[in-house]
Amino acid sequence: QVQLAESGGGSVQAGGSLTLSCGASGGDYGTMGWFRQAPGKEREGIAAIRTDGILTYTDSVRGRFTISQDKFKNTLTLQMNSLKPEDTAKYYCAASIDKKRSLTLWLRTGGDDSDLWGQGTQVTVSS
Repeated sequence: QVQLAESGGGSVQAGGSLTLSCGASGGDYGTMGWFRQAPGKEREGIAAIRTDGILTYTDSVRGRFTISQDKFKNTLTLQMNSLKPEDTAKYYCAASIDKKRSLTLWLRTGGDDSDLWGQGTQVTVSS
């Protein structure tokens, strides 16, 4: 069974760091990304990467978060530094079979047409 599983969430103080990981069992995905949803807000795309190495970030996390992918281990990672209280949300890993999709558009639409989602991991940043 194909699935995604996130790990690494937790609680930190503002300015701290966390690393999220997403393990993909089975499947061959051309695009993977991280999304988040805070209570009462719409899901937001924050970072995405394609197998050809193209990656992008939403403005609110650019320069603080780093997305990377280990294709051999089928693992997606999000290194989050300089965390802010507004980063508090449940973070989800998503995957798409499309290897040529527009990452910017995918993030902008909140990943609505993703092929697979993980269950999410909570990140809480206190001030």
